[in-house]
Amino acid sequence: MYISFMLQENKKIIISYWLLLITFLVALMIVIGGLTRLTDSGLSITKWDLFVGVLPPLTLDDWNNAFNLYKKIPEYKLQNYNMTLSDFKTIYWWEYIHRILGRLIGLAYLIPLIIFTYKKFIKKNEFFSFYLILFLIILQGFIGWYMVSSGLTERIDVSHYRLSLHLILAFIIYILLLWNFLILQNKKKDLPLNNIPYYLPVIFLFTIIIQIGTGALVSGLDAGKIYQSWPLMNGNYFPNDANINELFSLNALEIPSIVQFIHRNIAYLIIFIFFLIVFNIYKNDKFNHLKRICFIIFISLFLQIFLGVLTILSGAQIFFASIHQIGSIILISSALLLVYKNSNFS
Repeated sequence: MYISFMLQENKKIIISYWLLLITFLVALMIVIGGLTRLTDSGLSITKWDLFVGVLPPLTLDDWNNAFNLYKKIPEYKLQNYNMTLSDFKTIYWWEYIHRILGRLIGLAYLIPLIIFTYKKFIKKNEFFSFYLILFLIILQGFIGWYMVSSGLTERIDVSHYRLSLHLILAFIIYILLLWNFLILQNKKKDLPLNNIPYYLPVIFLFTIIIQIGTGALVSGLDAGKIYQSWPLMNGNYFPNDANINELFSLNALEIPSIVQFIHRNIAYLIIFIFFLIVFNIYKNDKFNHLKRICFIIFISLFLQIFLGVLTILSGAQIFFASIHQIGSIILISSALLLVYKNSNFS
């Protein structure tokens, strides 16, 4: 009995470390993907060669061939026509690292998953969740190419809608990985803990995901480079280059200033929801077990707001914009931890 228990515990430890590794790699992928977008590197590799594309250009002829392919797309013809081979290499390496890391994540998840399945390390009730993550990782690869393909014919950038979808799916994968890791850390307690209304942390988490999606729209439209002031947009609450009626139109998400306006106001909504959570937690001592994670969220939320303001004031400089994206990973991790702590799993 004891030996069986220890074997089961060792299996949990192995799977936990594996999930934690993949979670870290996905977080790194989100950061690298953000830098790829911020450096306008995403269209530097114009082909999706799943196996051939593993090796970068190795000779001068290889580099010239890759550069010549890039010269055929609108981004080069209309925007980067003065680019040198040396400049091209810089953006190529960002996109190459992004794609290689994607392949690494796929293999690092797939191969152990097959082994764990064969060795019966995975319980029946874990099958769906683990294989859903595998499906989403594969789907993410296709959506990544679907996004890139949108900038190879008529546009000088990828579709901001596809960029947003690509980023949201990356965070969904990250959330599922981290959630499964937390579930494996579950240690049953003798007495159930009191919890705040379950929907509040879930709404908080969901709103952050929406905010991340609108952040991708801001990035895709370069909307962070306009209205470099806060808390008002050049002295106005609503941008003066748009009509309020356009906010409710079908093309609202095509207008950079309105997208930035929406992004700002979802941030205010997130703060409001968080204060509702704080009120529920601190009004009664029976929620003491949630106060520590609440404080962590407060710090990460304050930091994210501060970084968001710096990003706006700087005109979306790469350093601040990238740190802002890292902040979103920290914030969504702490929000997910609150959902976990407030659930029946913890």
